[in-house]
Amino acid sequence: MAQTALQGNPVNLAGELPAVGSPAPDFKLVDKDLGDKSLADFAGKKVLLNIVPSLDTPVCAASTRKFNESFADRDDAVCLVVSADLPFAMGRFCTTEGIDNVHPLSMMRSKNFGKDYGVLIEDGPLAGITARAIVAVDENGKVSYTQLVPEIGEEPDYDAALKAVG
Repeated sequence: MAQTALQGNPVNLAGELPAVGSPAPDFKLVDKDLGDKSLADFAGKKVLLNIVPSLDTPVCAASTRKFNESFADRDDAVCLVVSADLPFAMGRFCTTEGIDNVHPLSMMRSKNFGKDYGVLIEDGPLAGITARAIVAVDENGKVSYTQLVPEIGEEPDYDAALKAVG
């Protein structure tokens, strides 16, 4: 079981991030139009999973803005922002912020994504939502990079994440 921290206090997660080189677990998440999306929907592309607790926090919003800029002209790769936020809130955030180069996806219908990717927080005040993490998946569906951010309130390593998707 992996751990991260919230304001210096240890937080336990459900499992571990998928191993680099392993097949990325498929998932079913909800898009802003209440449709189901899976990893298979992005087959043949590099996928960057920007996993965040909630877009309604400064660090999550900052990472979403950063990746939105970085994916502006990418046809070979997509960035998926995964959180426990409702699709309506995600859509409102993206519209307000002019975010249109990333795909916000919600765990609204199931926590399986959080469990399968080892990012579901199991205890503490944020139990039931995700830790902050990055998972890069190559065009063949294999995990090429992971980062579990050690403190939930810190930003991910943008350079390493973007390098992982070329």
